[in-house]
Amino acid sequence: MSLYAAYGSNLSPAQMTMRCPHSPLRGTGWLEGWRLTFGGEEHGWNGAMATIVEDPLHRVFVALYDLSPLDEAELDRTEGAETGLYRKHKVRAHSLDGEVVAWVYVLDAYEGGLPTARALGALADAAEEAGAPADYVRELRLRPCR
Repeated sequence: MSLYAAYGSNLSPAQMTMRCPHSPLRGTGWLEGWRLTFGGEEHGWNGAMATIVEDPLHRVFVALYDLSPLDEAELDRTEGAETGLYRKHKVRAHSLDGEVVAWVYVLDAYEGGLPTARALGALADAAEEAGAPADYVRELRLRPCR
């Protein structure tokens, strides 16, 4: 098994249970020195897609999953890692259990653009469902969108 740090709609334990039924939630934590942003409008979706970039002044709330090899292969297909849309990147996540090494999907496209209101709302709902602090969820809901 490998450890996966979800920051987008995969923060939702309900969604991850459907997508990756063999991969239990281990807990939550933070990616210190990373910032949630959006990009990839040029790929033809209705809005920009969630991603993260390194930024020493920020942090991103994540859900940590023990991902089974079978679920990892399916998630790679679902998230577009096989096509190169997202690439896997190892990060250090800070959880109640201490620092752990996990991997994330990072969009391989230029940063910029706005997500749709629907996508941003789903991301905020997923963060809330995963137990993100109220101020983090509120900040997500106040971000600009299409």
